Amino acid sequence: MGQVTWWRGGIIYQVYPRSLMDSNDDGVGDLQGIIAKLDYISSLNVDAIWISPFFTSPMKDFGYDISDYRDIDPMFGTMADFDELITKAHNLNIKIIIDQVLSHTSDQHAWFEQSRQNRTNPKADWYVWADPKEDGSAPNNWLAIFGGCAWEWEPRRQQYYLHNFLKSQPDLNFHCDDLRQAVLDNVEFWLKKGVDGFRLDAITFCYHDEQLRDNPAKPKDQRQGRGFSEDNPYAYQYHYYNNTRHQTVGFIEELRALIDRYPGAVTLGEVSSEDSLATMAEYTQGDERLHMAYSFELLTDDFSAAYIRQTVEELEASIGDGWPCWAIGNHDVQRVATRWGKGESNPDLVKMLNGMLFSLRGSVCSYQGEELGLTEAPIEFEQLQDPFGIAFWPMFKGRDGCRTPMPWFKDAVQAGFSKVAPWLPIPLAHAEKAVDVQESMPESTLNSYRRFLAWRKQQPILISGDIHFVDANDAILAFERQLAEQKMLVLFNFSDQNTSFNCDEYQLSAELNEHGLLAGKLVGNTIELPPFGCYFANIK
Repeated sequence: MGQVTWWRGGIIYQVYPRSLMDSNDDGVGDLQGIIAKLDYISSLNVDAIWISPFFTSPMKDFGYDISDYRDIDPMFGTMADFDELITKAHNLNIKIIIDQVLSHTSDQHAWFEQSRQNRTNPKADWYVWADPKEDGSAPNNWLAIFGGCAWEWEPRRQQYYLHNFLKSQPDLNFHCDDLRQAVLDNVEFWLKKGVDGFRLDAITFCYHDEQLRDNPAKPKDQRQGRGFSEDNPYAYQYHYYNNTRHQTVGFIEELRALIDRYPGAVTLGEVSSEDSLATMAEYTQGDERLHMAYSFELLTDDFSAAYIRQTVEELEASIGDGWPCWAIGNHDVQRVATRWGKGESNPDLVKMLNGMLFSLRGSVCSYQGEELGLTEAPIEFEQLQDPFGIAFWPMFKGRDGCRTPMPWFKDAVQAGFSKVAPWLPIPLAHAEKAVDVQESMPESTLNSYRRFLAWRKQQPILISGDIHFVDANDAILAFERQLAEQKMLVLFNFSDQNTSFNCDEYQLSAELNEHGLLAGKLVGNTIELPPFGCYFANIK
């Protein structure tokens, strides 16, 4: 890949730093732990790592509540550690993408501590403040994703401030020119440090409706959860006025103009809106907006060939010259091996899902542990750390089950993650899937993941080719990839039964079976697919 366009079709491995590796035995992963595991990450054949927040923070939302955008939280190490991480990663030809949480800060950020003092200080309008209604109640009906009203009273100003997440995460006011410039300055600080890009958390939440209009109610049959459960009152509204405002595009263009001064740096937006696919398309159009975006559309409980085809086709129809990024797991949703495995831990299913994800048109985010086939960890209420889970227990058990530490050695203390009890428990079932166990098994999920990505690097058609879906039976996801005159047929069996695909209309020139997945085979004019198997072949 070219240095400037390395991200097109790139595989981005998401590191949740609290849970990758603990280097100083305090039970929490850190930057030196990531450095220690960079050779392992390099062995996966990925192109970049995205590191979830490691900035100074009171950790009310585990780093997504930032109190200093330009420093490292002591829990994770020092700026010297970060510099070392950048240097070693680049020596291994691994790009570094860092999280930027631009829409809100911690209530312990110096900006907010000043802003909340009165209505006349220099940062008085850097956050979203609003007067109460005549009866003293909140300015409108907006709700927070983490539960309850999105407004919190500040007695010093006699006003409410907006928080779309926790009340300790006040929202910044992007209608303020000085604030926007300060945000861009923080981004440039990290560009000067040598980072290769930014994953933009909650980018749709930067702007709010200045008229503070109420969100309309959503009919019961329209309620769905994308990053939150459907019994959350947040699902009861159309969120037209507290996020995804039209001004966001203007800020994205300001951000892109800055990024473009650092060739090769990339932006990846996390999109959550009433129509996430349409917003992804809007935010990535042309060369002046985000390089790519991803949404929660494949982070759902829905799992079928038809659902994935529909989701990808909808985006492809609207994205134009934009570029998608796909993910089937991250630090906010139940692990895919459990979510789509329906409680069954089947290595062949996990291998197939990874291969399917890596074969779609676009770039890919792959969450740490997916290469091992880790399942959702069972977490008891008294073990919960996630405020989201604590608030909505027992209907929603939070995000801790997908955030437990990586198992490195089956028989080591704490599976080799730490020598002390970690911040979240490591289940025995995860230790059984430890890296050392899987490295010794040629057909393990880990080695399948490595082989597939090594093979994919030799297939430019899978990295940058177009995609076109073809009809098949309900169990099969079938599509063609095309690059110039070259065409490839790709099939995935989503069922645990043998199935077949009639290929009368195809002239296949060569089966491709070096990918490390369960391979189907051509018998006459029919491709026979084993349970959770796949098939790749060049088309004449």
